[in-house]
Amino acid sequence: MASAGTLAAPVKVVADSRRSMGGWVWAVPPVAALAVVFLYPLFLVVQQSLQPDTGGTSLKPYADVFASSAFREALGTTVWLAVGSTVGCLVLGFVLALVIAFVPFPGGKAVAKFIDVFLSFPSFLITLALLFVYGQVGMANGLWTDVTGAATGPFQFLATPWGVLLAEITYFTPFVMRPLLAAFSQVDTAQLEVASSLGARPVRIVRQVILPEARPALAAGGALVLVMCLNEFGIVLFTGAKGVTTLPMLVYGKAILESDYPGACVVAVVNVLVSVGLYGVYRVVSRRVDA
Repeated sequence: MASAGTLAAPVKVVADSRRSMGGWVWAVPPVAALAVVFLYPLFLVVQQSLQPDTGGTSLKPYADVFASSAFREALGTTVWLAVGSTVGCLVLGFVLALVIAFVPFPGGKAVAKFIDVFLSFPSFLITLALLFVYGQVGMANGLWTDVTGAATGPFQFLATPWGVLLAEITYFTPFVMRPLLAAFSQVDTAQLEVASSLGARPVRIVRQVILPEARPALAAGGALVLVMCLNEFGIVLFTGAKGVTTLPMLVYGKAILESDYPGACVVAVVNVLVSVGLYGVYRVVSRRVDA
């Protein structure tokens, strides 16, 4: 007569097989949805980038786009704006989150809740607000001309790359603050009190106690801001900055204004590769910093 252990082995194999089959069944719908919604349109963009207007399949669209000075300038502008905005958001977001989380002041909880609401604002709304304040005919320039009698005001930076940088830092900083505030809420205040009682200065407490707890949140927020800045379109468009052309703006110009769809797809493919590449570099660097 077969032992219980001998009979249990085939039963366990069958159960494991059914469990694995059930896992595959549940995995098929999201994978299929991802393929239809994202992968197939991306495949069509890549396919169109390899089909010049003359017909056939070739790398001529890539050669034409890479040879243009407009593309090289747009690539450089996109990268430095994204990196600069990310650094600015990390620094400003960290300081503001520190103040909200650890400095008691009236309305602190209301400010923290407003951060959640701010995340739902469209990017062009913040840009329009900056235009009302610092635009050529905005409040700041209007006040200056009223007081001094000058023909124009001194605030003209919104029409430059620095205006785009300011708008992106203003809009994306809460995306860094939100995970930081969540991380700071987990910090044991007893550690801060002990460090303070031992004579540690605030800067040292931040560096040795708070910053290690904040690094994962900084990495998550910074990675999100970097990717979003690389693909930002509304802020650049609404600032009306002269000579500031990013890769998304170049895609818009080639597709809508020039009807150069292969060229627009080439720029779009490059934009995706740059986004994924810089995101990967950021994640590697953040892991080494955390280690």
